[in-house]
Amino acid sequence: MPIVAKLDELGKPAWIALMVLAFFVFWPLGLAILAFVIWSGRMGWCSGRGMSRWQNGAARTQGPGTWWQPQQSSGNRAFDDYRADTLRRLEEEQQEFRDFLDRLRMAKDKSEFDQFMADRRNRPAPDAQQPQS
Repeated sequence: MPIVAKLDELGKPAWIALMVLAFFVFWPLGLAILAFVIWSGRMGWCSGRGMSRWQNGAARTQGPGTWWQPQQSSGNRAFDDYRADTLRRLEEEQQEFRDFLDRLRMAKDKSEFDQFMADRRNRPAPDAQQPQS
C-alpha cells in the first residue's frame, strides 16, 4: 500500500488529518480509518510500545509479582533471595496483623453483646397488670 507507507512516513499528524477529512466527506469512511489506525497501532498508544508505559506504571503501583505480571529477576540471585524472603516475611506479618484485628473485633463485639444482655436483664419488666386504654 503506497498510500499507507506515505502516511506512515509523514507520521501521526497525517493520519489524524486524513481521518478528520474522511469524517467531513463521509462519516463511515472516517470511522473505518479510525478503526484501522487504532487496531494497526499507528497512533502508538495502543501498540506494544505505548501499552508498556501503562503496564510499567501499573507494575510500580502493584509491586513485583502480581498475578498478571510475574516477578522478574534483578540479575543478582542473592538479592532476589533476600527480596523473596522479605516479601514472605511481610506477608506473614500482614496475616498475623489481620488475625490480631479479627480477635480485637471479636472481643469488642463480645463486650458490646455482654453489655446489651446485662442492660436487658436489668431492665424493669413491663407491668402486665396495667389496663390498656
